[in-house]
Amino acid sequence: MQSSPSAGRPATPISIGSHLAFILGSALCMLLLFALARAGLLAYNHALIADTPASTFVEAFLNGARFDLRLIVYLCVPLSLSLLSVRAMRARRLHVTWLTVASSLCLFLAVTELNFYREFHQRLNSLVFQYMQEDLGTVTSMIWNGFPVLRLLLVWALATLLLAWLFRRIERATRAPEHAAAPRWPARTAVFVLFLLVCVVAARGTLRSGPPLRWGDAYTTDSMFANHLGLNGTLTLVDAASNYFSDHRDNSWKATLPAAEALQVTRDMLLTPRDQLIDADRAAVRRIYTPPAEGQLPQVRNVVVILMESMAGRYIGAMGNQDGITPNFDALAKQGLLFQRVFSNGTHTHQGMFATMACFPNLPAFEYLMRMPEGSHQFSGLPQLLSARGYDDIYVYNGSFSWDNQSGFFGNQGMRNFVGREDFVDPVFIDPTWGVSDQDMFARGADELARLGRQGKPFYALLQTLSNHTPYALPEDLPVERVTGHGSLDEHLTAMRYADWSLGQFFAKARQEPYFKDTLFVVLGDHGFGNDEQITEMDLSRFSIPLLLIGPGVQETFGGSSVIVGSQIDVVPTIMGRLGQPVQQQCWGRDLLALPPGDEGVAVIKPSGSDQTVGLVTGERILIKPRDRDARLYRYQLGHDARAEVIDDAQARSELERKLSAFVQTATSSLLGNTTGATAEKAAQ
Repeated sequence: MQSSPSAGRPATPISIGSHLAFILGSALCMLLLFALARAGLLAYNHALIADTPASTFVEAFLNGARFDLRLIVYLCVPLSLSLLSVRAMRARRLHVTWLTVASSLCLFLAVTELNFYREFHQRLNSLVFQYMQEDLGTVTSMIWNGFPVLRLLLVWALATLLLAWLFRRIERATRAPEHAAAPRWPARTAVFVLFLLVCVVAARGTLRSGPPLRWGDAYTTDSMFANHLGLNGTLTLVDAASNYFSDHRDNSWKATLPAAEALQVTRDMLLTPRDQLIDADRAAVRRIYTPPAEGQLPQVRNVVVILMESMAGRYIGAMGNQDGITPNFDALAKQGLLFQRVFSNGTHTHQGMFATMACFPNLPAFEYLMRMPEGSHQFSGLPQLLSARGYDDIYVYNGSFSWDNQSGFFGNQGMRNFVGREDFVDPVFIDPTWGVSDQDMFARGADELARLGRQGKPFYALLQTLSNHTPYALPEDLPVERVTGHGSLDEHLTAMRYADWSLGQFFAKARQEPYFKDTLFVVLGDHGFGNDEQITEMDLSRFSIPLLLIGPGVQETFGGSSVIVGSQIDVVPTIMGRLGQPVQQQCWGRDLLALPPGDEGVAVIKPSGSDQTVGLVTGERILIKPRDRDARLYRYQLGHDARAEVIDDAQARSELERKLSAFVQTATSSLLGNTTGATAEKAAQ
């Protein structure tokens, strides 16, 4: 039975053809919208185009249209279901409102993604939700002060008005003739079934049998930027939300090897002849490590770890850069041992913190470990190992320790003394978003270390910088020359130069103190950052960091440079090896200065967010394994001429993939089983 028109308003003439035309016109409008959004992302990040041919981006846009069609099918569900009801087909105003609101929301995400991609070289993912769960005042300040918010909102508002006008025009242009007869239900049902089949094919994105369109289907070119362009940011965010708000354990890598085999492969990777495995039936790699006598540094009493925000190896002069960004670090590198092939385990600070200090890797589904229930477990890091030896401690940081649950995590691991944002008096400069400047942090850090040195007990310390972070708020009277000539990276590199200057000021002050001659300083980056050279789909520039050891006897014993591959989880074992004495630990890294002959080192790395891709680096090779695509093996080169090429070696690829899978599987199992501690008693807490 057909509904009667509202009083005083004639019924909107309708037919199946006119309604299908309305759906098709609206879909084409949205397809154009998404293509323009993709073009905007391309133009906004044009520096990443480099010498990539135009045909590659044409391919990316074609790939992207398939993902866009999937989203359009979902957005058009209300219009498609309306085929079953004449009353619903006549509700054109509601349809126009829905299309405008839904498209406007997608457009808002596209506008947001312009700077998100520039910052992280990733499409929208779970980082969005991670930031939403942090202090909203800090996050809001970071966004407001770091990005052109008003301009982007104005673009979004004007585009929304244009969308509303376009959908209204499409609605009017597709109306049926005034005296068109309303279609009967048998015809509507038949057309709906046929139309549903078309929608299913479009949503699947492929005619092949098996699984529908997957993220891996966008990776069809040699350009990572083009491959990323082929995705749809709204869909990647929806997928990330599904994973983020589900049980995070469900998103971990599933076991692909028998547990016993994975355990043995992992032990073969990590244990050396100087390791004595203990608690083998309860813990994966708990062992007693006896460092070689010739590699110990008996003069070292204290340990100071300096974690530098966004200290990218790509821009370190001592690692080949010629832009003069880090003159102080470069001078320090001449006095110590610099590792040229060390990688961060993740691409955000919190991963750098727990990997460096707790020597536990960044694993799929556990990227935010410090804020997760599993983060309350005991690990085998510097706080546990040195606190047990009677060391004092101090953690000095520019910002608030509530961010990323730093005080909760490190306090649970054994650190007792924290100096953060609220503890600075009359700082030279305070960033309205994050906290005090790097020069303030280092000045306070130098004072705290001098105080500990006078007390006579050995100590360990963590000093963490922050100025080299969006929105790059720096003192007005900047003590360094601003960086120019690097486009959108100028602010970032200026902040990096300022952090380097602050580091130099710290060492100049520390050298005047008696404790300096007895202290091992470990300077490293928490992660790198992206630039115009995207090396492999994991963008190695975001992982490449310096690791510098400075202390009594370091250069005399080990030389000034090393190409051994390592990562942040190797820092604690390397420190403990220099202090001497056998140590019981369960680090997931190794002493980089006591590897067996011929061992090139190894690093397991993973980007932040919901991207479940994991890589294994060894020597000049890196294996990259996404969760839903085949692994690829590359030969890479870092530095000014950074590049990578695919290696066609099935046997080597299979061997490294087995090692990677075993490591991730075993580490995940250990974390879930709460057996990550240095001792069985602590692991059981």
